[in-house]
Amino acid sequence: MAIEIDIDELTEEELVSLNHRIVERLKFIESFHNHKEMMQFSPGEQVSFQPPGRDRQIGILTKFNKKTVTVITESGQKWNVSPQLISKVKTVKPNKNKSGKVVALHGSNKNR
Repeated sequence: MAIEIDIDELTEEELVSLNHRIVERLKFIESFHNHKEMMQFSPGEQVSFQPPGRDRQIGILTKFNKKTVTVITESGQKWNVSPQLISKVKTVKPNKNKSGKVVALHGSNKNR
């Protein structure tokens, strides 16, 4: 849905006012998207992210900020990270009923 505004006829004051309204609206939309991303996570949840040029970091999400979330990594570092850059860490619980033995299946040996 495109709305046409003839800005050629606007005064400088009207253009500045329109610019301020546009910037505020864009900030609101960005804030909405950040909030929506944050709501996919919960404080206390284990998350991961990969800073540029560094290894993947794993930590606990501790706080929601205005534009970021705070993550305390396994090494104790505190990071403020955009919610778009974090992902949930899936933990695999060991099955206590299994003996831990490896069983060879027929046809699974490639060295035959």
